[in-house]
Amino acid sequence: MSTAVQAPSARQRKKAASFDPNPAKAGWLTKLVLLLLCVLWLTPTIGTFITSFRTLDDSNTSGWWTVLWTPSAWSSMTLDNYTQAINGSNMGNALINSFAIALPATFIPILVAAFAAYAFTFMEFKGRDVLFLTIVAMLVVPNYVALVPMLKIYGALGMNGTFAAVWLAHIGFGMSLAIYILRNYMATLPKTVIESAKIDGASHFQTFYKLVLPMSVPALASFAIFQFLWVWNDLLVALVFVGPGENEPVTIGLTHLRGQLGQGWNLTMAGGFLSMIVPIIVFLALQRYFVRGMTAGAVKG
Repeated sequence: MSTAVQAPSARQRKKAASFDPNPAKAGWLTKLVLLLLCVLWLTPTIGTFITSFRTLDDSNTSGWWTVLWTPSAWSSMTLDNYTQAINGSNMGNALINSFAIALPATFIPILVAAFAAYAFTFMEFKGRDVLFLTIVAMLVVPNYVALVPMLKIYGALGMNGTFAAVWLAHIGFGMSLAIYILRNYMATLPKTVIESAKIDGASHFQTFYKLVLPMSVPALASFAIFQFLWVWNDLLVALVFVGPGENEPVTIGLTHLRGQLGQGWNLTMAGGFLSMIVPIIVFLALQRYFVRGMTAGAVKG
């Protein structure tokens, strides 16, 4: 008894020919260039880290790179810079304020944009494509164009200097990118799963909450990285809508750290490295979702 074997199609043969199980390894020149780029990229971070442990006299008399070939300089390293930056200034409270600003300004756009992206992807309504293109077009509008009108509106409402003012600013500025990223990702999800849920009588909310949202975790994490890093490192929006004071974030606290204590760059570097730790941890924790979320929908096979 014989069975007929179907010959592979031209597309399958093309894919098989393009697949290389043993890709060529990078040459020594490529590795050298990548190593050089990594060293150049990490040099400011390394300099900040070393300077944050040096005394004021050492920071003013020699560069941080001298520590690399002067073993005796390691004995003068101290943690006093971090102690003074946290206890002797407003840096400790500023770090808490940065969390109070960054967390709501990250999760609220994700929640709202996820609902909007679901509607643009799986719901039919009049003017859907025009509305989506209008939202995407807002990406080309610079943020600072809206600062003065928003500042006047907040002033009339008595919101200047509050967390709510900076929350609304970051939510509005990040909403277009969030909808664009999530909508493109949801468009790649299998339509059969959504159709099966409709046949089983699931509502739109049930389909979104139990099916679409769990499958969209890579895209959600990718935007969360972008938005959190943007809000955490932001100075302009925080300076305009919050300003120096009790609610100031860490970016504003760093700007007057040196002048406030009359000290040198050692305290500024200590405060700067404290502000860098949180974004680094967030990126490393979510990096496995980053590429998957960014590349989804870019190429369809």
